[in-house]
Amino acid sequence: MYGDTAAGRKRVAQLREQGGDIRALAARLVSQAEAVPWHGKAAEAMRERIKDRADHLRTAAAQHETAADSLAKHLVEVDTLKEAIEVRTHKARTLVEDARTRASEAAPADGGAAAEPDGAEAALLAFDPPPAGHRDWLTVDLPGL
Repeated sequence: MYGDTAAGRKRVAQLREQGGDIRALAARLVSQAEAVPWHGKAAEAMRERIKDRADHLRTAAAQHETAADSLAKHLVEVDTLKEAIEVRTHKARTLVEDARTRASEAAPADGGAAAEPDGAEAALLAFDPPPAGHRDWLTVDLPGL
């Protein structure tokens, strides 16, 4: 099965938390720089430099949010595909099992030759399924699927 979305969602939460921590750090840095009892050109230059660095931190925090949003969107898509694989797997297995049941019921009791199945039935009886949870289930072409 593809993608551990639970682990991915945990990472989304971590990214969001890190973004918040970085934003808080930027605010604290500016606040501390403003609170320094130092005046003059050098003090103003330091405060401007701190504000500039805080802007860089806020940009990094925004990038964390963007990454979290992108990962969350990806995880929704992964879950959707995993569900589609599961649905197609179940339906294909049911179709094949039903075809096998029909074939066994159609076999003559005296051991004689059974009638040849039609094309759709033959395709179901000859189906070689992909591994469980594999993405190839999304492209399986079976009659009735």
